[in-house]
Amino acid sequence: MTHESDTLLKVPLNDLHVELGARMVPFAGYSMPVQYPAGLMAEHKHTRAAAGLFDVSHMGQLHLVGPDAAAALESLLPVDVIDLPVGKQRYGLLLNEAGGILDDLMFFNKGNKEIFIIVNGACKVADIAHIKAMIGKRCDVIPMPEKALLALQGPLAVKALSRLAPGVEKLVFMTGGTFDIACGTQKLSCFLTRSGYTGEDGFEISVQASQAELLARSLLAQPEVKPIGLGARNSLRLEAGLPLYGNDIDTSTTPVEAALNWAMQKVRRADGARAGGFPGATKILAQLAGGAGAAARKRVGLVALERIPVREHTELQDSAGKRLGEVTSGLLGPSIDKPIAMGYVPTQLAAPGTRVNAIVRGKPVPMEVVAMPFVPTNYFRG
Repeated sequence: MTHESDTLLKVPLNDLHVELGARMVPFAGYSMPVQYPAGLMAEHKHTRAAAGLFDVSHMGQLHLVGPDAAAALESLLPVDVIDLPVGKQRYGLLLNEAGGILDDLMFFNKGNKEIFIIVNGACKVADIAHIKAMIGKRCDVIPMPEKALLALQGPLAVKALSRLAPGVEKLVFMTGGTFDIACGTQKLSCFLTRSGYTGEDGFEISVQASQAELLARSLLAQPEVKPIGLGARNSLRLEAGLPLYGNDIDTSTTPVEAALNWAMQKVRRADGARAGGFPGATKILAQLAGGAGAAARKRVGLVALERIPVREHTELQDSAGKRLGEVTSGLLGPSIDKPIAMGYVPTQLAAPGTRVNAIVRGKPVPMEVVAMPFVPTNYFRG
């Protein structure tokens, strides 16, 4: 008999996770640490107060290389790729022809006609195949399976990392570069960005998979740093109001419905210098314009007015019992000690202060629409 654990892929730090006492769970086809002995609550609060180390090596990394790489990528995204300065990173949305979100991703202009991309682990095989099919004749699409990815997040992340890699403290949010990180007697050449998925200051570090354990042990040796699992990663990103692909956004949602208008720069919108030209442009530009083409629903933040956690797939109703939509992510926010959630409601009910009911075990739990993030972000902007 074949057990599920036998079919799961191992991340480079698998042995270290086991050594540290992590509880491993299946995630995106990998065996991943959901939490360590301290528990989700302690890990979450440590990241908010100090620095947490996350293994996110299941994510997909790839390069686009060639003179046409930026323009080619821009043809797939409703964002400004061409004008992104060298040394800077931007959030992007990979769309289908209906304007649905195939994945959300980060891309970085490395200069020398090279763009570095990070995509979600559960989507990476499909993403890479899609990108190759759509623009593979315009530039080289180079997957990087030999790379691991670590995220060091929290207000003391810069203190810990700059001890090993002097100079990283000069970076600001959404910038990056190649740095030598001291690991004992060795120096590892790593590409890193000052960014992350927690709402805190921090870094994402791309390193050779064969060197990932050495890097992780060196970071964990710093007094500010503790290992953090997927459970706290989820609660941290939800408090930061950041959508999770597969929960809060997917092929059934457009960027406008997902309240990601901020990710679409003016140059790609109607009357912009490079308006449209991306999959689903007609629909999305109409939604941005409002009027007859306006989006019928919108992703919102919700806070429960009773101390009852509201989980994903919970139905949302109005006071008369009419279905409005459903919760896509929800839990008790450890930092604010309140039940928080994201979900979709009709656009006319998306204003902060609007009341809706979540139906938990057959009973209505009153919730209020609130602005996100639930916890203020602490990105370092200089």
